[in-house]
Amino acid sequence: MTDTLKLATRTSRMHASEIRELLKLLGRPDIISFAGGIPDPKLFPADAFRDAFDAIMSGPEQQAALQYAPSEGYGPLREWLVQYMGRIGVPCELENIVMMSGSQQALDYLGKLFLNPNDTALVTWPTYMGALLAFNPYEPVYDRLALLGNRSASDFRENARAAGGDIKFAYMSSDFVNPTGETLTLAQRNRALDLADELDIALIEDGAYQELRYDGEAIPPIQALDIERCGSIDEARTIYCGTFSKTLSPGLRVGWVCARRDIIDRLVMMKQAADLHSATINQMATNQVARDCFDAQVASANAVYRERRDCMLAALERHMPDGVSWTRPEGGMFIWVTLPDGIDAADLLSRSLETEKVAFVPGRPFFADGSNENTLRLSYSCMSDDQIEEGIVRLGRLLRAAMPAAA
Repeated sequence: MTDTLKLATRTSRMHASEIRELLKLLGRPDIISFAGGIPDPKLFPADAFRDAFDAIMSGPEQQAALQYAPSEGYGPLREWLVQYMGRIGVPCELENIVMMSGSQQALDYLGKLFLNPNDTALVTWPTYMGALLAFNPYEPVYDRLALLGNRSASDFRENARAAGGDIKFAYMSSDFVNPTGETLTLAQRNRALDLADELDIALIEDGAYQELRYDGEAIPPIQALDIERCGSIDEARTIYCGTFSKTLSPGLRVGWVCARRDIIDRLVMMKQAADLHSATINQMATNQVARDCFDAQVASANAVYRERRDCMLAALERHMPDGVSWTRPEGGMFIWVTLPDGIDAADLLSRSLETEKVAFVPGRPFFADGSNENTLRLSYSCMSDDQIEEGIVRLGRLLRAAMPAAA
């Protein structure tokens, strides 16, 4: 066998997820981990899923649950999602929904659908690391999407031409974004649509944290604003990626895309070529649990996450040294911390794991250009109030020791 096989050039753009690596620390009892942006498994509706799986396997849908199925997804769940999307302001039909194996699969498919090598993807600075990992193999160029800046469409086009490709889409989360926890204002959402219209590009809206709002008033999804402008989802340029991972269960890998029919048709063809269809029994169980207790489950989990967010914000106020700042999210699972210039959060993490036993995610991988090393992401979703307090005490102590050396 040869030492090196002839791999595609795109493999040079594939990198391991730093978050996935840090999740391995969750099993260590000596580590207080603010790294994994994952739901607390104690909050999963386990009894509801047990009942749903039992009913499926003992009822008339047993054989269908174990058989091949349409690539579009399980019909009753898609029907529930049509109602759900309408409830959040997106009128659509069954043909506008395709099921995915988590919204992460949707991002991979959308990268494949739109991007040629050297094409430009517009992303926020920072942005969801998983989106960059999904898009990278298709060899794009990234340009910074600043939604309240004064950059013109011609400026974006000029950069794309210089890179040797076209601008294909803008990608953004809208509510309690990963990693900053911030929410796009109505003005920012409309600016994103204005820019997409000017550039005549798709707009990919990541709605993973849509339901995790603890304070403030809900703002319509970008896709809802888009449909208000153009009159129909089949005229809209926004592609909405949703998931049950943050509300019901991440392990079942049930997500969806809501978009115009020509996009859905192409995504269906991709599923036919890639995995045929998402796991049918998982979709069936998710459909039953969503119909039985979705709103109650979201309300129950949000009450817990709200308390943990408040606990972390209060602890940061008490224990962070001067020169450290952070976001104050209205929902979601994350707080974004900015350290004084000269402190590298990756180096800080190494020292933290060794001396303070506190894990977090350095901010650099969330930036398409690998900049802003003096930032980090904290997640409060899986830690108790006591663990949050103790972890922030330790992190503050570590930062106070690091800051003189950075001066």
